[in-house]
Amino acid sequence: MTVKRIALVGECMLELQGQAFGAMQQGFGGDTLNTAVYLSRCGAAAGLQVLYATGLGEDSLSAGLLQRWAQEGIDVSLVRRIAGRMPGLYLIEVDARGERSFSYWRDTSAAKAYFESLTTPLEARAEEWDAFYLSGISLAILPPAGRERLFGLMRRLRERGALVVFDNNYRPRLWPDLQEARRAFMQAFELSSLALITADDHQALLGLDTLESAVAAAQALPVPELLIKRGALPTLVRAAGGVWQEAATERVAKVVDTTAAGDSFAAGYLSRRLAGATALDSALFANRLAARVIRHRGALIPREAMADLAQ
Repeated sequence: MTVKRIALVGECMLELQGQAFGAMQQGFGGDTLNTAVYLSRCGAAAGLQVLYATGLGEDSLSAGLLQRWAQEGIDVSLVRRIAGRMPGLYLIEVDARGERSFSYWRDTSAAKAYFESLTTPLEARAEEWDAFYLSGISLAILPPAGRERLFGLMRRLRERGALVVFDNNYRPRLWPDLQEARRAFMQAFELSSLALITADDHQALLGLDTLESAVAAAQALPVPELLIKRGALPTLVRAAGGVWQEAATERVAKVVDTTAAGDSFAAGYLSRRLAGATALDSALFANRLAARVIRHRGALIPREAMADLAQ
């Protein structure tokens, strides 16, 4: 499998990290954008081109985001600039164990309005790329009409043989009700050729009592290639037509911040898989990258902190 171009869709927000009413550090992040950055860093040596689709405003903060994404080697030509809109904002607070809590200001963010036009760069140029990546959050932020257009794009790409990747990031607060979330996720799974499953999220989506039952439900999904992440337990991997294998995770002595652990895992996996590595080897590399990321604060760690992994 050799892939040269991959497009990702979703939302990037301005990030504040620190303690409420204390000092704050400003950055940016969002699940699919985090994946795009790490994918660009890890895939550049293999010639992988990464495009990111989202909505931004015409303000200086939006211009600053575009500049920083381009500096990461991301093609921003799929971005729509939308008058009267701005990026969303979120605050991360991290406890002594490295676990995060989030506060969001995103109800009128530009990304939600991406499909509020007759066509978008994402749809118009869909024949140009070989792979497409979206997440449960990509689905959640869109109104129903925009979500249906995204499903139509997935179907169109899958039918022409492109790799369609769905990451099951499930955030209950982004959905009006559980049933709508379940319908959207199941439709996304049916349209995907590769799914990245966080077992905890799948358990919450389906309302299952145990993690084991969530893993069993994930293994039964109608997706040719599947990965199931189970925290510190080995990652379960099955390529199309193959058998289930286990990819060991890496032990981290001190977890500093788990932000973007799953996002970087996805990037690590795709950067190797799309360059021709086996599913198992790709998952092992993904676990290495995720272990590196959670040793640092923030969604995007410094380039020099992962320079050896980007070779």
